[in-house]
Amino acid sequence: MPDTDPKLGAADIAALIRREISKGNMQLHDRLPPERLLAESYGAARGTVRKALNRLAEEGYVDIRPGSGTYVAHKPETPPSSAIENATPLELMDTRFALEPHICRLAVLHGRRTDFDVMEELCTRMEASVEDPMGFSEADTAFHHALVNSTRNGLLIWIIDRIGDVRGQDDWTRMRHLTLDEQTINTYNAQHRQILNAIRTREPERAANIMKEHLETARLSLTRASET
Repeated sequence: MPDTDPKLGAADIAALIRREISKGNMQLHDRLPPERLLAESYGAARGTVRKALNRLAEEGYVDIRPGSGTYVAHKPETPPSSAIENATPLELMDTRFALEPHICRLAVLHGRRTDFDVMEELCTRMEASVEDPMGFSEADTAFHHALVNSTRNGLLIWIIDRIGDVRGQDDWTRMRHLTLDEQTINTYNAQHRQILNAIRTREPERAANIMKEHLETARLSLTRASET
């Protein structure tokens, strides 16, 4: 289980466990750790963990068996592979544009200092990868995942994970080689910093607008590359 803030409530813990199940990190029929260990892992009281598990049981994610333990009862649905396999880089950008500005607003509302510290480290990695497009791309993907993780919205996290699957397709890899030159990476780095700073200072609309600018820049680069 991940390191977490000690002030997590039952809804937060339920969301984190739900995410692990939805991502397939916890498989159908797997037994969850005992309440005592979950409480230690999440820095919460056992009663809070119990409320979280009861909520997940009501939602059908887990099955609580008295005297035996709590087991995963939900099998994640696999999205149609064609939706991922046939998505173009420009479709990916349009989807991100629909989601990520609002993700910035939610990060302002729900993000914690530990989330921002992770994004800060990833910004530093990206800035050190100006001459390494592959290294930049990996840190860039991690940055956007850290951003959505800070919302603690399990459904958004799942959707962004699926977008990450698209980024693993051959078309995206080809476009990355065509678009990620030193100038472009420097531009993206400046925008990532501005987004993080706006989130840290709790300015949701500023963060959302910078994200729009960032995605518009990326979409323009992809459009130009697709015409070559």
